[in-house]
Amino acid sequence: MHAAPRSIWLILALTLLAACGFQLRGAYSFPFESLYLSVSDYSVIGAQLKRYIRASDATRLAQTASDAQVTFLPGSEYRDRVILAVSGTGRISELRLRYLYQYRLTDDKGRDVVPPSQVELVRDLTYDDSNVLAKQQEETLLWRDMEIDLVQQLMRRLAAARPVFPAASE
Repeated sequence: MHAAPRSIWLILALTLLAACGFQLRGAYSFPFESLYLSVSDYSVIGAQLKRYIRASDATRLAQTASDAQVTFLPGSEYRDRVILAVSGTGRISELRLRYLYQYRLTDDKGRDVVPPSQVELVRDLTYDDSNVLAKQQEETLLWRDMEIDLVQQLMRRLAAARPVFPAASE
């Protein structure tokens, strides 16, 4: 007898989720057929981007820039730790981690599809001298989280790019 009310609640919850626009994050669809990533083989960001792009169905990851419709060109990558607050005894009590990543996307003729742009990520972190090891691990985890967030933002921006490709008859 209790199964019917549970199923009604489940249906109601699913209807509310659908009504609010909730959608699971799926594979990205890019407006170009092939992409070359001009990133180092040792780049963490480049490796994650390659993995996500390979997971997309329609876009091929090209081996050379001349074989691709568009080329992703990374710019500078900057990581910074800034002291936000100091205790009354002069010890650090709060830090800000800042990650700045610059990039651009060009077509096969060298024209900008996405002009030079940047992604800036910021995370604040409390600091405590009595828990140095724990705070170092927390900082490492925040940097990794920022890398994952950066890759997700880059994927969204690449998917939103609107390149203009000439017709085949030209």
